[in-house]
Amino acid sequence: MSRILVTGGAGFVGSHLCNFLLEKGHDVLCVDNLFSGNKDNIRHLLGHPYFEFLRHDIIHPFFAEVDRIYHLACPASPVHYQFNAIKTIKTSVIGTINMLGLAKR
Repeated sequence: MSRILVTGGAGFVGSHLCNFLLEKGHDVLCVDNLFSGNKDNIRHLLGHPYFEFLRHDIIHPFFAEVDRIYHLACPASPVHYQFNAIKTIKTSVIGTINMLGLAKR
């Protein structure tokens, strides 16, 4: 069993990936700030013994012991990135740098 981090895990694609990984027997850590994701997308997973949800914005450093990272965090819809373009850029750039640093560690 691998411990897998999914950033943006409460989004449409991320929530389906979390579900898939759990079905394959992995331990999943879902990190999302819920800016464009929705907790309803993962509500059915919250009681799962190998699923953990953490509300966190990845523009701030994040440390965890994981075997694999799926970095999906980014407000991808025009409604969200037009609402706050700076937040979109920070998530895309600083968030990616933070996840690359975590992967390197």
